[in-house]
Amino acid sequence: MRFSGFEPYFNADSKILILGSFPSVIARREGFYYGNKQNRFWKILSEILGEELPKSNGEKKELLKRHQIALWDIVDECEIKGSMDSEIKNPKIADISRLLDAAPIKTIICNGKTAHSLLLRHFPKYAHMTVYAPSTSPANPKCDKEQWRKVLLDG
Repeated sequence: MRFSGFEPYFNADSKILILGSFPSVIARREGFYYGNKQNRFWKILSEILGEELPKSNGEKKELLKRHQIALWDIVDECEIKGSMDSEIKNPKIADISRLLDAAPIKTIICNGKTAHSLLLRHFPKYAHMTVYAPSTSPANPKCDKEQWRKVLLDG
């Protein structure tokens, strides 16, 4: 079955783009990025930024806005069974240039290997502003919060 991802979340002053691969089944049901409570994304982000853990989608958006962070996924649409990146088939790649033309993004943080490799393959011109961070997915036992701290705070 073919599914669509989310529109990018950003503001006119967003300076960091955190780029994932594709929303999980739970995130699609919840209606916003990283909606699976088992995903470490919001816990890591709020802890590093010194914020309360956001509970609602509105609180998540306010946290992002306060810290000039945009969210999007490199895969705009695909066929997928479940939530694993390895199950993504026939992906339609998101037009990242559209967001970078609309906001003063200085750094793209790729949340995981799939997002990183697809971004570099389809948009090599952004390699100079791209950094890798380990996937916050519950399927990744090697998620390193300190590596996230470094890329988020140091770019």
